[in-house]
Amino acid sequence: MTATALVPPPSLRDLLESGLTQMGLTLAPAAQTSLLQYVALLDKWNKVYNLTAVREPARMVGLHILDSLSVLPQVREARNILDVGSGGGLPGIPLAIALGGSSSARITMLDTITKKTTFVRQAISELGLTNADVVTERVEQYQPTQKFDVVISRAFAELKDFVDSAGHLCADGGRMLTMKDVHPFDEIAHLPASYAVEEVNLRHIQQDDCFH
Repeated sequence: MTATALVPPPSLRDLLESGLTQMGLTLAPAAQTSLLQYVALLDKWNKVYNLTAVREPARMVGLHILDSLSVLPQVREARNILDVGSGGGLPGIPLAIALGGSSSARITMLDTITKKTTFVRQAISELGLTNADVVTERVEQYQPTQKFDVVISRAFAELKDFVDSAGHLCADGGRMLTMKDVHPFDEIAHLPASYAVEEVNLRHIQQDDCFH
């Protein structure tokens, strides 16, 4: 009888480190640990609160964590970031973790669904994130005392809907970033004349549009 040694599946940390390398990103070991702790929290709460359709932690690493971090180069210089339609804290929490030790950026996560913002609030507490906040409010009705230099979202289907709903939250000279699966040529064509596309970045894990 011939026996073949089984190759164990990669650990979540291996998947995370491999993805970061592929994307050209470097994060401290402590930040990577926090990202994996967030995956564990998301997996735990997802069984009760249905926060995401992605059920497997390994897929969460790629489809949520690495996807969220694909915009990290575009927000490194930001000081006041708003994540619109954050859901379970995406991309806000991964960005807050990644930026926490290297910048003074503060991230506010906005969503209308109480069970989701309850989870985000708990995650912020358990992960010890001092640079993150969460608000339960409709984006159209949200009126913060200070506008944001970056407004970002993964949730909006159309760019025009995003700028129409969240444009009032972006400070003068600020940027709005939205994450898309494909180059949104038609959506860009329907943007209001007061908005101009700044750049479109195509990445291995995720594509994101940056415009202001």
